[in-house]
Amino acid sequence: MRIDIITVLPELLKSPFDASILKRAIDKNLVEVEIHNLRDYGIGNYKQVDDYQFGGGAGMVLMIEPIDKCISELKGQRNYDEVIYMTPDGERLNQGMANELSLRQNIIMLCGHYKGVDQRVRDQLVTMEISIGDYVLSGGELAAAVLSDSIIRLLPGVLNDETSALTDTFQDNLLAPPVYTRPSRYKEWEVPPILMSGNTPKIEEWREEEALKHTQKRRPDLLED
Repeated sequence: MRIDIITVLPELLKSPFDASILKRAIDKNLVEVEIHNLRDYGIGNYKQVDDYQFGGGAGMVLMIEPIDKCISELKGQRNYDEVIYMTPDGERLNQGMANELSLRQNIIMLCGHYKGVDQRVRDQLVTMEISIGDYVLSGGELAAAVLSDSIIRLLPGVLNDETSALTDTFQDNLLAPPVYTRPSRYKEWEVPPILMSGNTPKIEEWREEEALKHTQKRRPDLLED
């Protein structure tokens, strides 16, 4: 898989891909992540990428020309399955969406900034719009990192135990059951005896029941789906 991220602040995206699971995936050539500075495609001597919005109003808007140049150059090198715009008013990211995107080969992520992008970018160049929650960030960089993480960890070979992702929260529309580790007794707090019984079918049955109870208590809306 290849992910290309377009941003006016590439320095914000260096750290997330330089540690832990994402770095390991890149080092193992399971995913290629390229970060593109939109200012490299800016207009004039000052490499302008934003301007005042027509009709007045506070805040600058990312211009269509630099974005179109960057996307066109990338598309001239390979075919892309999706061009995703990270925006608060996009479709809310969920596990099912991450699962689906993990099957794609090439993805472009466009990070919004300031008051967003010229609407023509959204109308003509973007194929998906994704939000990571009902709140506003200073830009789409952190959202792009979140989306990338949710996708990359699902790729075969990224996690040491590939079955781990299959039991994550939100898979099968359930929250994950409680988990415990050593010691089995700490102060007066004990691990449920079933988990140390060695009876795998009974343990799986307990986990399913606990996942259902946990979901009913905290996110009953998931069961409605």
